[in-house]
Amino acid sequence: MLVLVINCGSSSVKYQVRDTAATGEENQVIAKGLVENIGSAEIPTHTEALDIMAKALVEPLHGKTIDAIGHRIVQGGDVFSEPVLVTDEVITKIDELSPLAPLHNPAHVLGLKAAQETYPGVPMVAVFDTAFHGTMPEHVYRYAVPEELVEKYGVRRYGFHGTSHDYVTGIAADFLGLDRSDFNGVIAHLGNGASVTAVEGGQCLDTSMGYTPLAGLVMGTRSGDIDPSVLTSIMMRDPEMTPAKMDSLLNKESGLLAIAGNNDMRAVVEAMEAGDERAKLALDMTSYRLAKYIGAYHVAVGGAKALVFTAGIGENSHQFRELAVERLGALGIKLDAEANKVRGDEPRLISTEDSAIPVLVVPTNEEKAIAEATEALVA
Repeated sequence: MLVLVINCGSSSVKYQVRDTAATGEENQVIAKGLVENIGSAEIPTHTEALDIMAKALVEPLHGKTIDAIGHRIVQGGDVFSEPVLVTDEVITKIDELSPLAPLHNPAHVLGLKAAQETYPGVPMVAVFDTAFHGTMPEHVYRYAVPEELVEKYGVRRYGFHGTSHDYVTGIAADFLGLDRSDFNGVIAHLGNGASVTAVEGGQCLDTSMGYTPLAGLVMGTRSGDIDPSVLTSIMMRDPEMTPAKMDSLLNKESGLLAIAGNNDMRAVVEAMEAGDERAKLALDMTSYRLAKYIGAYHVAVGGAKALVFTAGIGENSHQFRELAVERLGALGIKLDAEANKVRGDEPRLISTEDSAIPVLVVPTNEEKAIAEATEALVA
């Protein structure tokens, strides 16, 4: 099946066409690309962006047609706990969830409607970042706030990066020779946005991101966990600090950027190795926060059978993996220094033989996961 995977942002469309029947990643990916500057005079709307995409796909498709379209949707709330076939009613519900993801869901809705125009009659599937986290029990996803906030605003932990966590869980279990239902582990999805998930019996038990993707780890430009009173105190004392400014400060001006002056992990590591104290502080903070979550989730799942690193930083920064794991000595987790430095596209073991649990690097592939979910539902 030829599946077009679309990830619509407010000003860009990332896409990939995959042949799910082909063997090997290099054969499955038929084409991929990015259309940017949506909202400009040249590309005023998502409809024009998808038209550009469709024209770019003519040559690589060689006359073949798209069989189905899979859309990445960030926020499914408590409405969508699994991928669904897209209908007008589904699009309306995704739009109604926009207050929970104001930077993402409105763009997804525009993309869904544009795809209906560009590819009329082609079945579409919505795959939700939050869906994998739908198995969290209430005592985990609830916040200790009045019921009114839950009912009126949907205040609770949702979690994100679910498609990646789900995919990597399955690959890690296979790599270890375990049935997925027997896999307990800690998955660290580390990119510019980062999250950790506690997996119990192959399902999400807990995850570091919360009501929004701001919570949890120190990230590229996001603060991660912070005392809420810091925010209310500043806003009460500074009349110019509006909610919008505070939101921008925490999401776009914090994290590694605020401490080290750069949100690129590679640059921060290089600066630390060159003796930059601010870079060292940033990495100490980031690795410490990650190690705290790993330790907590190790306990939460009753003893993890593996620690798994994935996504851009998790897969490629051996320095940061080392910084995080060296804080886990009390758990008996040890890295093999040479294995940790190896880079590759396949799942691999990077821990020593006497490590209490294996440490893995498992490359994520959200496009593949979305394509497979789309195929399964359409078929």
